Amino acid sequence: MSNRIKQEFTEKKEPVRLNKYLSEAGVCSRREADRLIESGQVSVDGKRADMGMKVSPGQTVKVGRKTVSRSEEMVVLAVNKPKGIVCTEERRERSSIIRFLNYPVRITYVGRLDKDSRGLLLMTNNGDIINKMMRAGNRHEKEYKVTVDKELTPAFIEKMSNGVPILDTVTRPCTVKKIGKYTFTIILTQGLNRQIRRMCEALGYQVKDLVRTRIMNIELGRLREGEYRKLTDRELNELYEQIKDSSSETVIDGRD
Repeated sequence: MSNRIKQEFTEKKEPVRLNKYLSEAGVCSRREADRLIESGQVSVDGKRADMGMKVSPGQTVKVGRKTVSRSEEMVVLAVNKPKGIVCTEERRERSSIIRFLNYPVRITYVGRLDKDSRGLLLMTNNGDIINKMMRAGNRHEKEYKVTVDKELTPAFIEKMSNGVPILDTVTRPCTVKKIGKYTFTIILTQGLNRQIRRMCEALGYQVKDLVRTRIMNIELGRLREGEYRKLTDRELNELYEQIKDSSSETVIDGRD
């Protein structure tokens, strides 16, 4: 385990504000936590919680009848996946994202990226977040930068935007913008298998490079290839707000 990872997981067991505790445990955003506390749905050591109170190690926190344990602290990472790394939990795959990160807590990916694709990949230990983010019916945005083998034409941009017949369906209308002779950005709200590559192939183009730059409110930014970072409190709270009314019944496991 690297010194950097050791430092992340050797934190002092100091009291934390209750709304932060609930957020980091994956229960809800801090704003929603404040609502739960104010409405009397949160208890600490069997007593109704107060706004602004802090929680110390060893105390019992409940939301309704469910106990929220400190050991359930949620992990959400933004990863810049390189080409050649495979989104799989198969232990025999030496190039798997799990082996590549070698993270000390069991985490998995949110929405696959193809082996030949790179860019933003979210990794977490919270299954509910995975389902809510990736179910196509929730229409959460994912943005990509794509480079193809031929010069882009207005007809290509129009067809990509309006929907392309692939996999016995027609892709959902999306936002496509030309940013170079061979390069465009595309914002999808669904996750069909290898969707962008199939769309381009259907129109006579081959993808030369594909980079995911954004998932909902989380941006790749300046994160270096092969590195990762924890989401900021602001990013997590914005994410919670966006998925709070989302369904988690079905996972659409796209591979772009």
